[in-house]
Amino acid sequence: MVILGPLILGCLAGVALGGKLSNWSAISLRWPWVVIVAMLIRIAVAGTPLGNVDWLRYVYVASLVALIAWTLWNVDRLFGIWLVSIGSTINLIVIAANDFRMPVVQSAAGRLVEVGHHGQYTVMDSSTRLPWLADWVLVPGWLGGVFSPGDAVIGIGLGVVAFAVTRHSPASATKLDATKTRD
Repeated sequence: MVILGPLILGCLAGVALGGKLSNWSAISLRWPWVVIVAMLIRIAVAGTPLGNVDWLRYVYVASLVALIAWTLWNVDRLFGIWLVSIGSTINLIVIAANDFRMPVVQSAAGRLVEVGHHGQYTVMDSSTRLPWLADWVLVPGWLGGVFSPGDAVIGIGLGVVAFAVTRHSPASATKLDATKTRD
């Protein structure tokens, strides 16, 4: 929900203020497949038995670094994507400080409490470094779950991106555009 919720809310707000969902088709991003691969790695390491393969947490961290690099590379193309860079960097810092695993508060760790760690996650304890940056913010009710301050910044960034893309129409081509050099 930290990813989908803000995207949906940003799009809805953009449409409510006169934007169009069709604006998404006009976005020109560099290497958009990097985002897809990074998300697939996250899902595979966290949500499948592959999470039991200890060294895959390093693959996850590498995909997070690639995602940060991608957001920085596309900062001139997506308004607000720099917030996603900051949130992802916060998460990377806490993960790197804790043996390349994201600590999760024990009250929200579920089965993780029994096994100690799985994939890129570990249970928060007294040895956790930078615990205020870990997954400790509880989401009540049917949304249920836990997220980190970095996830919150990522969510805000995704909402801003979704709003900006949906709300603002793509620039129409002008004669001046023909003089620009392409990447």
